Amino acid sequence: MNPNIPKTDLKRVVIVGAGFGGLKLARKLVGMPEFQIVLINKNNFHEFQPLYYQVATAGLEANSILFPLRAAFGDRKNLHIRVTNVTGVRPADKAIDTELGPIEYDYLVMATGADSNFFNQQNIINNAMPMKSIGEAIALRNRMLQNFEDALSVETLDEKEGFMDVVVVGGGPTGVELCGTLAEMRRTVLPRDYPELDFRMMDIHLIESGGELLGPMSPESQQHALKYLQDLGVHVRLNTRVQDFDGRIVTINDGTTLRTNNLIWAAGVKASVLAGLPSEVLGRGGRVLVDRYSRVKDVPDVFAIGDVALMVEDKWPNGHPQVAQPAIQQGKQLAKNLRHLVRNEQLEEFTYKDLGSMATIGRGLAVVDLPFWKFQGFFAWLTWLFVHLMAIVGVKNRLFIFINWMTNYLTYKNDLRLIIRPKLPKNVMAAMEEEMTNHAEPNKA
Repeated sequence: MNPNIPKTDLKRVVIVGAGFGGLKLARKLVGMPEFQIVLINKNNFHEFQPLYYQVATAGLEANSILFPLRAAFGDRKNLHIRVTNVTGVRPADKAIDTELGPIEYDYLVMATGADSNFFNQQNIINNAMPMKSIGEAIALRNRMLQNFEDALSVETLDEKEGFMDVVVVGGGPTGVELCGTLAEMRRTVLPRDYPELDFRMMDIHLIESGGELLGPMSPESQQHALKYLQDLGVHVRLNTRVQDFDGRIVTINDGTTLRTNNLIWAAGVKASVLAGLPSEVLGRGGRVLVDRYSRVKDVPDVFAIGDVALMVEDKWPNGHPQVAQPAIQQGKQLAKNLRHLVRNEQLEEFTYKDLGSMATIGRGLAVVDLPFWKFQGFFAWLTWLFVHLMAIVGVKNRLFIFINWMTNYLTYKNDLRLIIRPKLPKNVMAAMEEEMTNHAEPNKA
């Protein structure tokens, strides 16, 4: 196979990753005639990651938070999209290697984001459920719904608890929002769907290693989030770490255990760095060290933005938070600086403008920290809805999400609680089973 990127006299910018940063950068560059843009992504769509948990809890359809990349750009002659995996970078040759073949660049931008960080705990890697992609969110939805179906057909209390109880690890926005939504479902939706089950026995646990929830947010928001979750019946344990999970028992660092088949991992991320970069360019959390112009340290013509990049400012000595806004702002600024580069103009330093942070905990409950105002409750929830709705790519997606949200709020009903699994050819299934068996063998030894 061959990537078939036409050769031109334009400066070629290769962007790896179509998340918030990569998409913003590509959209800015396509209007600049100096560049040929090659956008590489492992999927043919952009994903709105902050709403993964709503797909996982059957609040939204997956396609509501996805947007086709080709539809995002239209008929742009200087843009070439390739759906493939990047296997490495060769800075000396100014090329990257992909499953379609090598692609040369004048400028390379890594916008590869981050993946779940299991902190090298192999049992947790094997048995926990992460939620860092749309595929994982759909798998989690299928797993949770199937659990309730299976709980109908078991006899012992231990087996029922295993299927119904949930442990969420990580007290950031994902963990808090997921626990709040599950608690709301336990109260309003699930008893109606499964009248044969007693949902008073369904326990939801949130485990956080730090001393507070929503670490980067204000103390007021942290305290309100904790109270909201506790009022919803979520068992919150702070200053607590999960040491092990064998698929049935969660072991806590204080020696206690929890019985569940369902451990959802939202406890941290690690940068998704391209193979081939020198080890000295990697900093805290495996992120790539960049200067205030997003240039990778000591690697010419290679840039990094978003979650994968570690850029230090006086106000951010450990780098920017790994959320959407830094990636979007860095993508916008880098587009300007790439144009300055080809015109031999002075580059402009990046300065992060913190627009605030927010999290929703349940129906009508949210916390919002803005630079000039901090507030909680119903108005904060409306603010959260509006901000996330406006950030979604595509008018049709916004409309679908708005209708879903309003229907759920007014009726406590939605029709998305469907268990949908792909039907694969037998030879593909056999290959997958063989791969799983081979993968499991070293763990048995």
